[in-house]
Amino acid sequence: MFPTSQRRRVYLMRHGSVTYFDAGGKPFLPETVALNEQGCAQASAAGHAFAAEGIHFDRVIVSGLPRTVETATRVLAATGQGIDIDIWPEFEEIRGGRLSTIADADLKEAFTGAFEGMVGEDKRFLGGESVGQLMDRIHPAVTRLRGQDDWGTVLLVLHGGVNCAILSLALTGQRIFLGGLSQTAGCINALDVGEAEGDWVVRFVNYSPPAPLQTSTRSTTMEQLYEQYRLSR
Repeated sequence: MFPTSQRRRVYLMRHGSVTYFDAGGKPFLPETVALNEQGCAQASAAGHAFAAEGIHFDRVIVSGLPRTVETATRVLAATGQGIDIDIWPEFEEIRGGRLSTIADADLKEAFTGAFEGMVGEDKRFLGGESVGQLMDRIHPAVTRLRGQDDWGTVLLVLHGGVNCAILSLALTGQRIFLGGLSQTAGCINALDVGEAEGDWVVRFVNYSPPAPLQTSTRSTTMEQLYEQYRLSR
């Protein structure tokens, strides 16, 4: 048991890079994609960053999708920690609809609209789940985690949209979704939580161990995926 009178630390990661589309823009099943070579390197780099600071995790939680499990496994291998990985399916990524049903004129908005500015709850991602429905899953899971007293430091390895929902809650204390919070593949965020519901301290956001200054691109993840998928139209 850990004291709840002092803040506890949440390390919130996004999984490492994966390949969602083939060279012709045809999508792979997002529920099955694994880390690509770059994603493996990102996950291991995150693990080495934790190891360099001597950070020990009391709990490790993933969504259960292969890309989160593999990232967490590589992080733990790099830190030398033999911790069982817990799967919380409610932390799965915001769920898209069928890409083939989206008209060409609506395609860019379908990809990027849920990750631009302060997003309304009715905004749907790729014609599928809405931002409100995502928050309906994420917020209770965060409350559940905060109510458990068996951890002082927890590692969550989740997804870009899910991380935005958690960070938005921490930053505003409200049911708000800030879509412009970039989450680079394999990035680390640090949040401290206190006993009171609104006691959040955001320590840092979107730290990318392999490339901390993130000079390789100025486009978002969803802009990049939109350009990849366009090849199939």
